[in-house]
Amino acid sequence: MLDRLQTLPPVPLCFMAAALSGAVLLGAIAFEHWGGLPPCPLCLWQRWPHLAVVAIGVIGALGGGRLAMPCLALCMAGLMTTAGLGVFHSGVEMGWWEGLSACAGTTGPAASVEALKAQLLGAPMVRCDEVPWSFLSLSLADYNWIVSGAAAAVLLIRLSAPRQAPRKEI
Repeated sequence: MLDRLQTLPPVPLCFMAAALSGAVLLGAIAFEHWGGLPPCPLCLWQRWPHLAVVAIGVIGALGGGRLAMPCLALCMAGLMTTAGLGVFHSGVEMGWWEGLSACAGTTGPAASVEALKAQLLGAPMVRCDEVPWSFLSLSLADYNWIVSGAAAAVLLIRLSAPRQAPRKEI
């Protein structure tokens, strides 16, 4: 199995990393806008590395050649970063350690100070230590670190493959 992973071409892997991160981002946005689950600050932090992986993966997939392997390494780093943030968020949700001291609310532009005050007081507060949704006893933060960590592991296996000398044709 490892041999097969180590021989995967880097250009399709860049595309797959970008597609996976794009799907995770679209899922998070769907949960936010259609599922009514506003994100906490840690949820938002987990989105940034995914956005970077989408951009870098597309560059690696379209650039190909010498760009593919460095882009693959950067995609792996982005996936490991969001997985780490997911582990931290999951630990906060389970009460294993302290989270952020700030909560998040969503507000739009206000026409006056009174309107801004009304928005701030009426905005929903989203806590990082509460699990608003779970499936099979796993929160969205859990799913993020599992999926992102598995994808990063695949990329690490591919990147750790021994380099092969170019074949000379006779």
